[in-house]
Amino acid sequence: MTRKTVIVTGAAGGIGLGIAQRFARDGHPTAMLDMNAELLENEAEALRAEGHQVLTHALDITDREAIDAAYARVRKEFGPVGIVIANAGISEFVPFADLSQALWDRMLAVNLTGVFHTVQAALPDMIDQSWGRIVTISSQAAQSGGPQQVHYSASKGGVIGMTKALAREFAPHGITVNTIPPSLVETPTMHRHAESSGFPLEAIVQMIPISRPGTPADIAGACAYLASEDASYVTGQVLGVNGGMYM
Repeated sequence: MTRKTVIVTGAAGGIGLGIAQRFARDGHPTAMLDMNAELLENEAEALRAEGHQVLTHALDITDREAIDAAYARVRKEFGPVGIVIANAGISEFVPFADLSQALWDRMLAVNLTGVFHTVQAALPDMIDQSWGRIVTISSQAAQSGGPQQVHYSASKGGVIGMTKALAREFAPHGITVNTIPPSLVETPTMHRHAESSGFPLEAIVQMIPISRPGTPADIAGACAYLASEDASYVTGQVLGVNGGMYM
């Protein structure tokens, strides 16, 4: 595949880091965006030590000016943006009766409006090139519902709806837009959530036909496919990389 400039949000750890590592190791100039500047740079340095072309930019994806500044830097150093993986997001468990409007607003600002900013800022480059690949990371919680995660489930359901609408609107420009809704993925966040939610990991794993959590590499492999020429006829799809937990 021709080398394309890639942007991955939430790239300092977990799923986002796995995705950034995959694209960088596949030879694409990769921009890693995240709020955690120190961790982000440490991970990028490890990739540079392997000989890969990587840059970092610390930002909050709810800040459109920061997004625009990051994209301007990426264009200057790597060229037009061709692939965007909108991965950054937050999650928490709050009983609905205790859910404040502030928590609701913050969840939607990061998980939904943040994706809006991340994608919209890249579209001029993709339209100019008549080619683009956009992959959003949603969640199984948007498909099946997440107990004590009404705000999270709603935000990720919005991402799925946004993905489908974008796919229809931008297909004439050679741009595909798909989403991956992971379920249980082996990350530090997974373990923190298991502790805070009160749901034993062992019980959740028993619900997965392929009886293990997913890995960041599992999600990254699906992203690499959706960003490839092999997936040029795939758009508006919800690709469940979840071990069969949701079918």
